[in-house]
Amino acid sequence: MATNIGMMDSAYFVGRSEILAWINSTLHLNLSKVEEACSGAVHCQLMDAVHPGMVPMHKVNFDAKNEYEMIQNYKVLQDVFNKLKITKHIEVSKLVKGRPLDNLEFMQWMKRYCDSVNGGGLHNYNALERREASKGGKEAGKKSAPSHSSTKGSTAAPKPPSSHARRNSNDVPSSVNTTNQSAKTSSKSSTSVYDEQITELKLSVDSLEKERDFYFAKLRDIEILCQTPEIEDSPMVMHQW
Repeated sequence: MATNIGMMDSAYFVGRSEILAWINSTLHLNLSKVEEACSGAVHCQLMDAVHPGMVPMHKVNFDAKNEYEMIQNYKVLQDVFNKLKITKHIEVSKLVKGRPLDNLEFMQWMKRYCDSVNGGGLHNYNALERREASKGGKEAGKKSAPSHSSTKGSTAAPKPPSSHARRNSNDVPSSVNTTNQSAKTSSKSSTSVYDEQITELKLSVDSLEKERDFYFAKLRDIEILCQTPEIEDSPMVMHQW
């Protein structure tokens, strides 16, 4: 089973819509963008579907939002790759950034790999049940470990606020709070617009770079071909040089 798939393989020509349909139908999800799977949890569950019992699902965080949480999911995925002797390199630093092209390429590879394992179909796999079991394990772990704040609360009763503190809090004008909230909302909306523009520019640059590399490789192949003894002395090649 090949795990290193060349960039010109047909796997990398599968479109986003087909990839999304495959993920959503296989795992009973409702993703609208491939990069929404950048946390690594989806990849772990896909491996769980094709290799039952190989993925420690209780370690997979489906609610990962921060990069350090996503990295933990990719560590689980890398451990599974190592156990299965899969040599595919996982570019974690790029995937966790949510870059569309990087996430699409890795998911294209995932689909090709999963298809090669099960022949294109996943049978008798209850994706919802496996996710709930994973989340249930995490909740049980949280309940069994009392927090530091709750321990302190059991030994000392909270102090009521002093009359001075209550008076200061009441003195804050409501107009100031309203102004601060509107400023924060405006800032968030502006940041969101900039983030979308940056993502589009990055995607455009990535596409141009891949197109450049593709045509350069073709030109290099032609150059090498023209230098072979059988072709180098042909009239057409001699005329060109």
